[in-house]
Amino acid sequence: MKDKEESISLNKYISSTGICSRREADRWIEAGRVKINGTVAMKGNRVGEKDQVFVDGHPLQARPKRVYLAFNKPPGITCTTDPKDKDNIIDYINFPQRIFPIGRLDKASSGLILLTNDGDIVNKILRHENQHEKEYVVTVDRPITSKFLKRMQNGVPILDTVTKKCTLQQLNKTTFKIILTQGLNRQIRRMCEYLGYNVRTLKRIRIMHLDLGQLKVGKWRKLSAAEVQVFQKKTQHSKKN
Repeated sequence: MKDKEESISLNKYISSTGICSRREADRWIEAGRVKINGTVAMKGNRVGEKDQVFVDGHPLQARPKRVYLAFNKPPGITCTTDPKDKDNIIDYINFPQRIFPIGRLDKASSGLILLTNDGDIVNKILRHENQHEKEYVVTVDRPITSKFLKRMQNGVPILDTVTKKCTLQQLNKTTFKIILTQGLNRQIRRMCEYLGYNVRTLKRIRIMHLDLGQLKVGKWRKLSAAEVQVFQKKTQHSKKN
């Protein structure tokens, strides 16, 4: 039996090459489509650096280089990898490697979203316990009051919980900035609706240390090595699960 510290599970190894998810890899293994060093594999097998893994008789390519993209999502694009959704973010970007979004922005919202093939970093960034900031600019349908700002800052009851305290800054009569460390479903829209406001536009301008900058709507760029290094440093002690 291989030392677990020197090997990884077969389904994780297969999915890390970018050809499928772990769940799909399990189905391939159960169907007898996967071999390790010429022997038909079974669920639960582990592989090391010297092992050769084949799917349908073809050797798997080496694990791909980690990819980290920043994308300025336009309204109308859905943050899903489902190809059945004609507006899915993956087809829109059309990147040559398998990637997936870190979190989501709802279809009507715009702004910064990150995409990667690095599964380990995703939950580290997303889990609210890790206190990673996300900043938004929001326009609502009527004048903002001091009462609205105070209620938003101190917590609003939505989705069977009360939102965590957050930071707000009014920009003009109907627009404000908000910094969250949570990521509840449609959180800002629900908070505003609870207080009698409807969101007209919602744009994310920052995730942790990374801001939208001059990135144009509908365009993406690769993160620099320095930007990735900061992400890794800031998430090294974060919970993954």
